[in-house]
Amino acid sequence: MRVVVNRTLCESNAVCARLVPEIFVVDDDDRLQIKHEQPPQALRERVEHAVRRCPKLALSIVED
Repeated sequence: MRVVVNRTLCESNAVCARLVPEIFVVDDDDRLQIKHEQPPQALRERVEHAVRRCPKLALSIVED
């Protein structure tokens, strides 16, 4: 599993960062950063939830 952000759609609302701060963070420039593009399997359910909750549908999961 790999997490991908569509930079064109992302508004850095930080919904994902609040849900899974281990994976997502908004930096000092107000840009969403993905700390670990390939999150551990133990976080999969939470990451999937964050992807679904993105208000701009800017996040996706790609299966490797």
